[in-house]
Amino acid sequence: MHRYRTHTCGELRKEHIDETVRISGWVHSVRDHGGIIFIDLRDHYGLTQVVIDPSKPFYKGVEHWRVESTICFTGKVVARFEEAVNPNLATGEIELVAEEMETLGESKVIPFQVSKDEDCNEALRLEYRFLDMRRESLHNNLILRSKIISRLRELMTAEGFMEMQTPILTSSSPEGARDYLVPSRVHPGKFYALPQAPQQFKQLLMTSGFDRYFQIAPCFRDEDARADRSPGEFYQLDMEMAFATQDDVFEVNEKVLHSVFTEFSDKQVDDIPFTRIPFKEAMSKYGTDKPDLRNPLIIQDATELFRDCDFKAFAGVVASGGKVLTIAAKGCAGESRKFFDDMIKFAQGVGSKGLGYLRWNNGEVQSPIAKFLSEETLSALKELGNVEDGDVMFFIADKAKEATEIGAHVRDELGKRLDLIDPNVFKFCWIVDFPMYELDDEGKVEFSHNPFSMPQGGMDDLENKDPLDILAYQYDIVVNGVELSSGAVRNHSPEMMIKAFDIAGYDESVVANKFPALHKAFQYGAPPHAGIAPGVDRMVMLLADEPNIREVIAFPMNQKAQDLLMNAPGDVEFNQIRDLHLRLHLPKKAEKEEGKDEAAE
Repeated sequence: MHRYRTHTCGELRKEHIDETVRISGWVHSVRDHGGIIFIDLRDHYGLTQVVIDPSKPFYKGVEHWRVESTICFTGKVVARFEEAVNPNLATGEIELVAEEMETLGESKVIPFQVSKDEDCNEALRLEYRFLDMRRESLHNNLILRSKIISRLRELMTAEGFMEMQTPILTSSSPEGARDYLVPSRVHPGKFYALPQAPQQFKQLLMTSGFDRYFQIAPCFRDEDARADRSPGEFYQLDMEMAFATQDDVFEVNEKVLHSVFTEFSDKQVDDIPFTRIPFKEAMSKYGTDKPDLRNPLIIQDATELFRDCDFKAFAGVVASGGKVLTIAAKGCAGESRKFFDDMIKFAQGVGSKGLGYLRWNNGEVQSPIAKFLSEETLSALKELGNVEDGDVMFFIADKAKEATEIGAHVRDELGKRLDLIDPNVFKFCWIVDFPMYELDDEGKVEFSHNPFSMPQGGMDDLENKDPLDILAYQYDIVVNGVELSSGAVRNHSPEMMIKAFDIAGYDESVVANKFPALHKAFQYGAPPHAGIAPGVDRMVMLLADEPNIREVIAFPMNQKAQDLLMNAPGDVEFNQIRDLHLRLHLPKKAEKEEGKDEAAE
């Protein structure tokens, strides 16, 4: 008989009755029924009920056991009494009558419940993550994650992609988010960077003659946490294709994503091909390039209808170059006054001065602003929003950029409050035709998305078009308002790359110094290539139906980019700092806290 187990805690069934077996696991719960002890023993695979009779020599030790102790039981499998059968448990028709018991690992008093998924302080959960991962919901999420990643590998291999690994220690990139830097011991004053993405390496693989590459790639970015973004590190399904067009990338990704979301969820998934929405249309209709298409509400531009109206608040915004945007919502004219007051407060909370509205209710137009609008304007608004009796139009008036951003928030909030968002569907879309360039706050031309993207009109556009009118072969894949990834057809021509960077204010020397590998490789016969990298963490978060990405990561950092279990980031020995040829220059507060350590140094 095996030292620890002949079967797992989720394996025993009726066909094992009368067999002598051995199982090991954690004490999930203990119940005393008139002197007979019932223990639910749990392992990775499930639960088995163990019965301990008072006559057994180890019975007296039961009172000293704590839940989450690790125990090994040997005994006979018997059928449960009919009234004791648990149909909700895979092992619910049997139980194990213990003949022998061995304690493998005693547990201290646990800081929170493991047998129940009760609310618990997140900091405590992260500090005791090894206990937290024993809880059913988190444990199942991580099993799901493993299955999804395994399936992604199968699907990518079936599409002809070869899995390859790229370096973790690399050079710092001047574009994108903030790098994590690693000082070099053997090259004083020089630094490696952890890769924000394998972007340049996968392009170099295409120039090296490989045709289709992928990996489940770790990426590192020193950025703040969000509900759908973990600080520090994340994983993505990184891929690149040689001799490929935008449509080729879409075809592969649609197959892979549709398969994964269909196989690992009971929700309805969009048929392929997925909807394609130009960036300009997405911004005008939804106020964002990450639209949740489950929400039927759209934003419309009503600016011209208010240019000469008597409502000075809106007319003044229009006269100063701003916009008036409107969102028509069906059937909500009968909502309470509190509903409208709460929507106004919400709009103010996201930067708006207010939120106007018109209610068509019982044949009347009801609103504080209605008296300032002519019948002609009201009629035009009604036609614009396709309004019927019982509908409401909401209005945002502000500078163009601010109005768009506020409109996106208001649209999302109305969708939630009016219960318009179906939780049982996954709505995918591609956002395409991104502008190649935009203006920064000082009016300088800069890249708007990915500097290595191919302009749609090639060199002709770069030389002859207004930079702000140039579109790029850049694309995002979005599902239910969550951006899974950005991607692009790459600019593989050294002449075009130099010209593209020149427009953004970088001369060839900058390109050669900051991106030496690509600059060099593209001069030796680079093939056309394109790629993308859907986020694995976000994918699992959506499929697990979790609102927070930390619920699908085994060892996540908290919102302050701290690992509370491993105490990272933490102090290091002075000798380690000296070996790296570094000198600390701490903020004053930190200097005071570290005063003793510095004195010792």
